Amino acid sequence: MKYDCKPKQKGKTFYCLYVFVNYVWSQRFCLLQCYNIQDGFLRQRTSIPRVHRGLRHRELSLLRVKTVIVGKRMSREQKVVQQARSAFLTGRSRPFHYRIQQLQSLRRFVLERKSDFAAALQKDLGKSEHGMELFELLGVEREIMLAIDELPKWAAPKPVEKNLLTIMDEVYVQPEPLGVVLIIGAWNYPLAVTLQPLIGAIAAGNAAVIKPSELSSHTAKVMEDLSLYLDKEMYHVVTGGVTESQELLKQRFDHIFYTGNSMVGKLVMQAASCHLTPVTLELGGKSPCYIDKDCDITIACRRITWGKYLNCGQTCIAPDYILCEPSIQDRLLEEIRKSIKEFYTDDPKSFTDYGRIVNQRHFQRLMALLKGSTVAIGGNGDESERYIEPTVLRDVNPEAKVMQEEIFGPILPVLTVSGADEAISFINSREKPLVLYIFSSNKKLIKRMIEETSSGGVLANDCLVHSTVSALPFGGVGNSGMGSYHGKYTFDQLSHLRSCLIRKLATEKANMMRYPPHTFEKIRWARIVLLNQVNVGRLWRVVLVTLLGILAAFVVQVRLSTNTQSHLERST
Repeated sequence: MKYDCKPKQKGKTFYCLYVFVNYVWSQRFCLLQCYNIQDGFLRQRTSIPRVHRGLRHRELSLLRVKTVIVGKRMSREQKVVQQARSAFLTGRSRPFHYRIQQLQSLRRFVLERKSDFAAALQKDLGKSEHGMELFELLGVEREIMLAIDELPKWAAPKPVEKNLLTIMDEVYVQPEPLGVVLIIGAWNYPLAVTLQPLIGAIAAGNAAVIKPSELSSHTAKVMEDLSLYLDKEMYHVVTGGVTESQELLKQRFDHIFYTGNSMVGKLVMQAASCHLTPVTLELGGKSPCYIDKDCDITIACRRITWGKYLNCGQTCIAPDYILCEPSIQDRLLEEIRKSIKEFYTDDPKSFTDYGRIVNQRHFQRLMALLKGSTVAIGGNGDESERYIEPTVLRDVNPEAKVMQEEIFGPILPVLTVSGADEAISFINSREKPLVLYIFSSNKKLIKRMIEETSSGGVLANDCLVHSTVSALPFGGVGNSGMGSYHGKYTFDQLSHLRSCLIRKLATEKANMMRYPPHTFEKIRWARIVLLNQVNVGRLWRVVLVTLLGILAAFVVQVRLSTNTQSHLERST
């Protein structure tokens, strides 16, 4: 889909007519969108023949008729966004008590509908009930409780350092709501990656439109009941497929939060540019995993096996491929084989905690990735059940098909490198990943790889668990995404950090240096005033310590005087 929103000629009236004349018969959605944006200009009949005199009278009449007809039709998505914006403009989402109440209701929603979500996720992805609770529900509940506890601190004005010119003024940063936020969720963890951004949106005081992924359709159906728990005018769930997503992206939002792949991420960003809407893109990529030959290979392989095959490999931060030296490849394969058997038994297909591929299309895509590579473990699948067994490829060529895209499935390629130098070079030659995994007992090597590579995050000697730390920003860089969230970072991402300076009218003499005529003496004072930052907090601490020191000295002096006088009285 192509989003063309640039004016073709100067002047709003002419642009509006240009769009109507070119699109009125071929693309009705463009007509509807431009009608709403330029409503005031379309009602000016006199501007039509003046600007576009080449149109015949019959064509002009037809144009006016069509604008009236389309103007009466409004898509469901457009109505939802307008209702959310109208609700936001009432200002009711600004008080803390409202936000906390909505967060508490959101928590009640996920807890009361836990069994419904478990059944839906079992149908969508083959997830077990306990797996759903461990890897989806607990993270959402943790984020809600954190937001409720920390909201007053997050939303409080943040004083900043002053200079001598503003030392007597109020200078602070005030977080404020952005407005209406569009949240486009993903299908692999449809509960967590959809509701966690919503938590930040609510905490920041925004209205929100939530678009669950249509690929996890059963979970999306449960998500529709969100309106039974939250303010139904402020928070909306829009279900559907590509058509509904495209219609939503035509509307104007104040922020778009998208989780998915980079190809769709580019379309989201292109659509957002029409309204200069900021975006958060949580994408993914091929996250490398380097294993040092001197580390504990048994433990490393257990943790890699867990991180790779969790949710049948459909995790954006799963290790995508392994880099290791040839001398340890055989042992790695053996340890991974043991871990697969330990975690999923000899028959993962019948094991409760081993999931399924989301649909047949992704199943076929994944099986096609095996072509041209040597299968060391697994490699079999059952399309009727969307099942692919845990698979490992050995001696993979960097140009192989499996290395050209994010795998997002239970296939783990192993590539051999001569050592850390070649591993670093290989990582840097590709797109920046969402996370870099390093397994090593050598802290210097870990630090070196952190310093000489770039990725959204780094995790040494484990997999996935960095995403559970709410104090760490979670997000990508470059092709793996932009922006970050989790905990306070979600709140900040979906807030406008407003700069505030409140001055006094009684300090006009201090401003004389900025008024004409500009002299050497004024420049000298300006350098002194503007180039010296004043940390008011530190200044007050110094003053307080000084006062306490003076008070302590005074008390000591009084005590000494009293003791001396008492001693003299006893002597006499």
